[in-house]
Amino acid sequence: MQQPFDSLAESYDKWYDTQRGKQIFETELKCLQKVCPTCEGRWLDIGVGTGRFSSRMEIKEGIDPSPFMLELAASRGITTYLGNAEEFPFDASSFDGILMAFTLCFIKAPEKALSQCHRILKDNGQFLIGLIPAKSPWGKSYQKKKKQGHPIYSHAHFLTIENTIAIAKTSGFKLKKSACTLFCKPDELPQACLNIEPGIFEHAGFSAMLFSKTG
Repeated sequence: MQQPFDSLAESYDKWYDTQRGKQIFETELKCLQKVCPTCEGRWLDIGVGTGRFSSRMEIKEGIDPSPFMLELAASRGITTYLGNAEEFPFDASSFDGILMAFTLCFIKAPEKALSQCHRILKDNGQFLIGLIPAKSPWGKSYQKKKKQGHPIYSHAHFLTIENTIAIAKTSGFKLKKSACTLFCKPDELPQACLNIEPGIFEHAGFSAMLFSKTG
């Protein structure tokens, strides 16, 4: 079965090489690293896509439902697995950490996916989420594109930071650290909006949250 990103894999990946793409990517990467400076042990990138974030964060393994995306991720030295977030081909307590960057909004059953994350993480394992908050100008802009039939965002279901934390808590995770960036509208990228602030801001275009596995 063809996945939504299959036909878009190459153009999606090339966006990161544009001037705007590089600027946004570097800012989001730094935001993730603000709350999780190192990914020690065995980590898995869920929704690894083309492997841009994994390769920079030195995460060696990734899973994605799109074989075309996985080809590009593998070219960046990542061990790839074909699959989705609701059903993992991994044993319990297999990983020290999990990254989920921009993945949660494309998962139809986030509660089930996060329960699976809890299962495959070791005790006190780390769970790092990168999110476009639904209430932010960026989230609202992408939701508008969704209604217009955008090839990517038409498959997305954006969550608020509050919703995300609640689902994570129900699934057995505790929030440890958070940071936000992109304090502007999508069509405005003055340098000032690329600052990274610790804490939670629903109006920010990108939020990084680090959770730990609880009992």
